[in-house]
Amino acid sequence: MKSLSVAYTLLLALSSTGSSSAFAPTSFANIHSSALGMSESNPNEAGEMSSATVFGDEETAIPSVPVIDPTPAMSQSIPFMAQPAGLTGALAGDVGFDPLGFAKTEADLMNYREAEVKHARLAMLAAAGWPLSEVFDRKIAASLGMDPLLDGSDRVPSLLNGGLGKISPLYWIGCIVLAAGIDWMGMLKSKNPSQDYLPGDFGLRLGYPSDDEGKKWMQTAEIKNGRLAMIAVFGFAIQEFVSKQGVVDETPFFFFPIIETLHKYANSGYIQ
Repeated sequence: MKSLSVAYTLLLALSSTGSSSAFAPTSFANIHSSALGMSESNPNEAGEMSSATVFGDEETAIPSVPVIDPTPAMSQSIPFMAQPAGLTGALAGDVGFDPLGFAKTEADLMNYREAEVKHARLAMLAAAGWPLSEVFDRKIAASLGMDPLLDGSDRVPSLLNGGLGKISPLYWIGCIVLAAGIDWMGMLKSKNPSQDYLPGDFGLRLGYPSDDEGKKWMQTAEIKNGRLAMIAVFGFAIQEFVSKQGVVDETPFFFFPIIETLHKYANSGYIQ
């Protein structure tokens, strides 16, 4: 009886040890030995599973993320030409347009962007001021007892239209002094190594977004509208030189009430 009870006790101890080991986590030594055996049996497979994470008896591979170059191979604006090396897309409105290769270095790119931003802002002012002057010049001159600057065809003074001699020299001196002051301030800020240089940034923050995404959107909107304004002002000058008529008189429905526009068309014989 004693021998039977001892044998039964040993049998229970062995069975409990085996059952409990079934629920015990796999040791790291076993994982390392199994991974080593796999690498020895198939080197290619071991290389592919180098980033695997082992959970128990299962292995879940974590795929490696490929590194993609953000700079496109072809220009976005001219798809049949290669992307210029100096245009990496970091600046707002950069669509890879540099067919003549002006921006060879980063310094050249910053100088050209500085000039583009300044011309864009002047063009936006001119695109709005050109037709407004044709609408209000005669009214303002009559109220102040002065001679209007528009010619007989209601065209504004310009290089192609003439009439620039009617403008006071003091006005041109004031424009030159103001432009020189702004340009000098931009040059000093661009050469200051203590802060990041952004072309056209003069520190005006009224209504400007504070987050990076909003700043990039505002910069893109400014440069796109400025480019469109430069084309518009050039079109105004050519249009008035060819047609010998003011922009407002050619498209009055953009600048006058519809009733007044229809009245003008009726008096001109367009509406019977």
